[in-house]
Amino acid sequence: MSESASGAGQVVIVGAGQAGVMAAEALRNGGYAGAITVLGDEPHGPYHRPPLSKAWLAGEMDAAQLVMRAPEMLARKQIELRTGVTVWAIDRTARAVHLSDGSALNYTGLVLATGATPRRLPLPGGDAPNVLALRSRGDAQAIAEGMAKCAAQGLPMVVIGGGFIGLEVAATARKKGLPVTVLEAAPRLLGRVLAPVLSDWYAALHRGHGVELVLGAQISAIDTSAGQAVAVLLADGQRLPCGLVVLGVGVLANDALARDAGLAVDRGIVVDACGRTADPLIVAAGDCTARQRADGSLVRLESVQNATEQGRCAAAALLGQDRPFTATPWFWSDQYDKKLQMAGLSMGADQWAVRGDLAGTSFSVYHFRAGRLLAVDSVNSAKDHLLARKLLDAAVSPTPAQAGDLACDLAGLLKP
Repeated sequence: MSESASGAGQVVIVGAGQAGVMAAEALRNGGYAGAITVLGDEPHGPYHRPPLSKAWLAGEMDAAQLVMRAPEMLARKQIELRTGVTVWAIDRTARAVHLSDGSALNYTGLVLATGATPRRLPLPGGDAPNVLALRSRGDAQAIAEGMAKCAAQGLPMVVIGGGFIGLEVAATARKKGLPVTVLEAAPRLLGRVLAPVLSDWYAALHRGHGVELVLGAQISAIDTSAGQAVAVLLADGQRLPCGLVVLGVGVLANDALARDAGLAVDRGIVVDACGRTADPLIVAAGDCTARQRADGSLVRLESVQNATEQGRCAAAALLGQDRPFTATPWFWSDQYDKKLQMAGLSMGADQWAVRGDLAGTSFSVYHFRAGRLLAVDSVNSAKDHLLARKLLDAAVSPTPAQAGDLACDLAGLLKP
């Protein structure tokens, strides 16, 4: 993008979330002097999404505290923010994006930061207005109103999906005193990301706070009355009355724009470690991407860190620089008074070691494959989490025996 790197032209950023904002600011901080236009399809300016299922839903945070970047702050950096705008097509030949209002914007560089959309379940009754998924501020507002209605009418709520979003919403609802049932199709909670011992610990945590858990749940339908969901029906005949159903069954990458423009997609927009697509003028970042690793495999990461780092990488790529995303991935989840911090990717682990006491106030679970450290999950132990990131970044692996031995100084393994 030599033309844009010199300051001529315009970079258009589709998506006003974490990745889009990071890309815009990184372009400006990297010396780009041309026009930058950020397009968001929501009526709000950029805001933080992680609190939506926790502090904001619990009423412990107001709208002003959600703001990530105020429009005037972006304007001071000569970044134009346009909200309530949908991009419906990319014309790569004309180097333009076509907008829902019938207008078009030319670009000399294009950033796709289109995010993801919550999955819906193809169930009878699944389209009732009180069957809700959580992704946006508007979604969270609707769920908060649904929870308030349940509280006022003495009705329980049902959460479908025992992943992080579902469990965070369940924890928030229980803090408000609502009866909650969580339905999980798999035999354990968070089975794709946690070791069995930690899945069991989370099940005990939620049950200890009064959540009804149904594992291996098979849902046949959502019963409705006067257009509203009134119960969830299970294949074994159980009928679970409810005033609100919250779906937490994963997301789908918003990759249709890229696919329709002829770019490679595979459960996300395919990018390299620097956020580049096959088109040298188009990069992508955040939850909409599937990053190609050195071995050719693809990885999808849905996290603030990934959106931040990929946004910066993508901006550097448009400026003609290589800034690959190589840092250890990390994530977090707050449920009740427990903070889980995860470092690394645990897929393929064949051995685990617990450091600390599962019955205590803090502990960590170390994931290994063939004796090498893959990831560490820490509960209420920020010190362990930060050390884990250092070990993984340095490719330094304790043995499972060392990881499980509190007397072993794991930080000493980093010393030359």
